[in-house]
Amino acid sequence: MQGHGYGPPAQRPPHPAVLIPLRVLFVALGLLSLGFLAWVMQLRLAAVTRRPLDWALFVAVLLLDGLSLVLVGSDPGDDITTARGYAGLYLLLGTLAGVTVYYLVAEIRHYARRNQAFRARQGIPAQGMPAQGAPAYGYPGPAAPYIPPTAPAAPAAPVVPGAPAAPPMSPHTPVPGPPLPHRPAPARIDQVRAELDELSDYLRKQDGQHEGGR
Repeated sequence: MQGHGYGPPAQRPPHPAVLIPLRVLFVALGLLSLGFLAWVMQLRLAAVTRRPLDWALFVAVLLLDGLSLVLVGSDPGDDITTARGYAGLYLLLGTLAGVTVYYLVAEIRHYARRNQAFRARQGIPAQGMPAQGAPAYGYPGPAAPYIPPTAPAAPAAPVVPGAPAAPPMSPHTPVPGPPLPHRPAPARIDQVRAELDELSDYLRKQDGQHEGGR
C-alpha cells in the first residue's frame, strides 16, 4: 500500500524589497489616473489573495469607476458645472481613496500571514532563530544531556521483630562482605604440642626399659 507521500514544500514569500516597489507602482497608477485606474489595485489584490471577497470587490470597483466616468462625461462643458459631474467626481475620488487604503492594508496582512506560516513550517520564530526543541530545516537538533549512571542500591536488611533499628546507610557506606574463616586458637596448638611431648617421653622411657633388661 502506498502512503500519502510528502506534501508540497512551503514557498517563501517575496522579499519586501520586491513587494514595496510593486505597491508604489499600483498606487501611483490609481493616483496619476485620478481614480480611473483604481480597479487595477483591486485586481492585483484579488489575484494575490484569491479570495471571493476580493474578486467581488474588484467587480464593484470596476462598476463604480465606470459609473463615475459616465457621470463626469455627461457634463456638457469642459469644466465640471453640473450636479451629475460633481457626483461623478466625488464618487471617483472616494473610490480611489477607499481602494488605496484597502489594497495596502489587505496585501500587507496577507503577506504577513504567509510569512508567519512559512516560519512556522520551518520551525523558525519571529526573531529568525530556530525555536528550542524544533530545529530549522538543515540544522541539527540539540544534543541530549549526559546523565551519569547511578550505582545500584544495596538490598535492605530484613527487619527482626524486637531488634533495634539499624542506622540508615549513606551512599558511601561500604557493604559488609562475607565473614572470614576462623583460625585455630593458640590454645589448641599448645595442647597438641604437649601431647606430642608426652608421647615422646613415653617412647624414650620404653626404650630405656628395654635396654636395662638386656
